[in-house]
Amino acid sequence: MMVTYCWCRSRRKTLGITIQPDKTVAVRVPTRTSAAAIREFVTNRAEWILKVWKIFDAAPVFQNQGYYRGAKFMYQGKAYQLEFTKGPHVSLHLHEDLFVFTCPDIPLENVIRKTITTWYRKQALEVVKARSIECHRMMNGENIPLPPTSIRSMKTRWGSYSYHTKKIALNLNLVRAPQACLDYVIVHELCHIKIRHHKTDFWNMVRRYVPNYQELKKQLKLYIA
Repeated sequence: MMVTYCWCRSRRKTLGITIQPDKTVAVRVPTRTSAAAIREFVTNRAEWILKVWKIFDAAPVFQNQGYYRGAKFMYQGKAYQLEFTKGPHVSLHLHEDLFVFTCPDIPLENVIRKTITTWYRKQALEVVKARSIECHRMMNGENIPLPPTSIRSMKTRWGSYSYHTKKIALNLNLVRAPQACLDYVIVHELCHIKIRHHKTDFWNMVRRYVPNYQELKKQLKLYIA
């Protein structure tokens, strides 16, 4: 398997690799890293790169989300196809592998978009509440409170904890991602109650409850809207 990639030098101490939704592979390397070492680094991760590419193939690109029959929408890590039916009221529900949109007339795109967004928000409130309780229970030994949690549309962050309001805010698009990804973000923000920074002791605390958090962080990049 041949992997085309670009690379740049930086002040970081280790090599890092990122994959964008268009499948471009970018490598950031310490200043003195040789071309041969970079090539070996990418080669050793070829299987992982292929796995991520396949996930991108299966996932919708939300920046160009369509609202036509057959368009894909993600919910808790599973893809559903949009289907239309006629009925007296506008509604949306899941049926097997379908996102079924019911309406009395031919639906306008803005109506479909608003209905789906409202549905996602309602589901997110329910799912996040349940998972927050479970994650907090799992971290019972840390003796930290379970803060109020709100759902927001965020462009660049999956979650945040405010030391001023003592509240957690989570990205609405987390409801599209697998439950394990949501749990990771919740644990991440609960850890911030005790540790403000992102240094080694913070990540060690996250790892105690989410050992595979690094893989989940990579998966989350697939669900950015």
